[in-house]
Formats: sequence, C-alpha cells, structure tokens
Amino acid sequence: MDKAITENQGRCGRKTYQRILNNIEKVIKGQSAAIRKLLSAFASGGHVLLEDYPGTGKTTLAKALAFSVDVTFKRIQFTPDLLPSDILGISMLDPNERTFHFHEGPIFANIVLADEINRSSPRTQSALLEAMAEFQVSIDGNLRKLKDPFFVIATQNPVESRGTYPLPEAQMDRFALQFSLGYISPEDEVNLLSDQIQQHPIDALQPCVQLEDLILLKQQVKQTRISEELKRYIVDIVNATRSAEGVQLGASPRASLALMKIAQALALFDGYEFVTPEHIQEPAISVIAHRLVMEPQARFSGKTAASVVEEIITTLPVPA
Repeated sequence: MDKAITENQGRCGRKTYQRILNNIEKVIKGQSAAIRKLLSAFASGGHVLLEDYPGTGKTTLAKALAFSVDVTFKRIQFTPDLLPSDILGISMLDPNERTFHFHEGPIFANIVLADEINRSSPRTQSALLEAMAEFQVSIDGNLRKLKDPFFVIATQNPVESRGTYPLPEAQMDRFALQFSLGYISPEDEVNLLSDQIQQHPIDALQPCVQLEDLILLKQQVKQTRISEELKRYIVDIVNATRSAEGVQLGASPRASLALMKIAQALALFDGYEFVTPEHIQEPAISVIAHRLVMEPQARFSGKTAASVVEEIITTLPVPA
C-alpha cells in the first residue's frame, strides 16, 4: 500500500515538472536542456547562476519560471550603487509611534531574480550569502527567516565584460548549478521572431502550478532512492577535483550534496524511483566546475575547470 502511494505521488511530481516545462517552453525556444537543469535545482532546493552574453534569454528564462508558479517573485537589478539594505530591507522610524518598523526587502520572496549580479560591489553581493546558505538573514541583530520555498536565480555577464566584479569563491559555492544558455538554432530563432510580432509571449504566461504542487514535488525529490555505491561515486568525483592537476582549490562537500540532490531530481523527472550513474554524470560539470579555482599556469595553458571535471568523469570507474 505504501509503495502504491509513493508511486502515485511520484507520478504527480513528474506531472508537475512536465507542466512547468511545457509552460516555460511557450516562451523559451530551443533550450530544453537548460530548462531541465533549472528545474532540477528548483525542485531540489538549490540556487542557479546563469552566465552568458547579453540577449541570450537569461532574464526571460528566470521570469518564465517565476510566472509559471503561483508564488511570490521579486527582481533585483544589481548596479554599482546598490546597497545591502536595498536587498535585505531597512528599519524606518515611525514619527507618530516613535518606534522602528522593519520594511522587508525583495529578498523576502519565494523566487528572487538577482539580475546581473556581478555588476554590484562584493559588499552588496555578500548580502546574499547567508540567505542562500541558511535561508535566513541577520538584520539589526535579529534573525529573520525567509519564505519557503526560497530560490535564487542569478544572472551575470562574463566576468571579462566591462564594469563587472568577479563573484568570490564563497558566493560561487552557494550556487548548486552554473550554466550558460548559448545561442539557439536558426530555426528556433525564426520561431522566436514570429512569436513576438504582436507581443512578448511572457506577457500572456499564467501560473500552471500551485504552492502545494511544488511542495509535493520537492518531497518526492528527497524520497528518490540513491544507493551507497552511488553516494561513494559522487564523493569520489568531488574528491578527485582536490588533487587534480592544475586545480588550486577543489570542490567542497557542499558540491557533493548538490550533485546528489540534483541527480535525485533528474531521476524523478525521468520517471525513475532511484538514481542511476547517468543522472550523476549529466549535471556534474554544471554542479562542480564553477566551484574550482584553477592555478594561473593552468589557465594560461587553456585548461578549464569544465575540462577537469569531464576528465574525472571519463576516467573514474562507474559503479556496476
């Protein structure tokens, strides 16, 4: 009986994923793989960093997800003069009552879009650290819990662009996934032009999932089974980055946790009750590469963090 209930709930979770996917694809063309990654982080409780050149659809993808789920959404446009209080909120004096009242900042939402996060100073970027890691913020000596669920989608232009500040390693480690969208095919780009002749399709997007559906989806991700052998496989992949040639700083145990949770979400999306090695290998580069700090000589020789992770996956024995 319990197994039947679990299987039925699993089907509900997969249907929730499929509804969100179909809704987003009304707006975002030719990016099924990117949407799959985004939803795997969303369903597993991680955060996402989208890095790509302007005009590739980073902000539109984030908004399409936010508009597909019936939860609160706030957008923060990061600029050089943005202050931490602009994100967290501020206590203001009420002259009539002679008391301070706290006014919540945009961080107090279920889905937060941190747009062009690397255009603000490191001080302002750090305002997100506690929120992303512990789902709370410290303001005026008080701890304030954030909404549940809480999901940050940050976008950034490549760090070589003018007027940007590279995110510190501690900030990068808070993102479960980092990936790029890239350019879509000419055929999909033609369809994009046709869709926007009259209006942008995102203007007509309506929520297709309620909060209760999302909570159930997140529960089902946690219940997706993963064997002890595959847990060790995850740890071996992450551990290998710490001794890899050309790597100055390897991935932390937070990377192992993120990779396990993302793999559980992908397995659920594919209709599995358990994680397979392929569900670990698929997101490994997006989960691990951005956490690595490469040695200068390795960067100069053209070696990248992504190539290091790819080599580890290729050479490391896969559990039978």
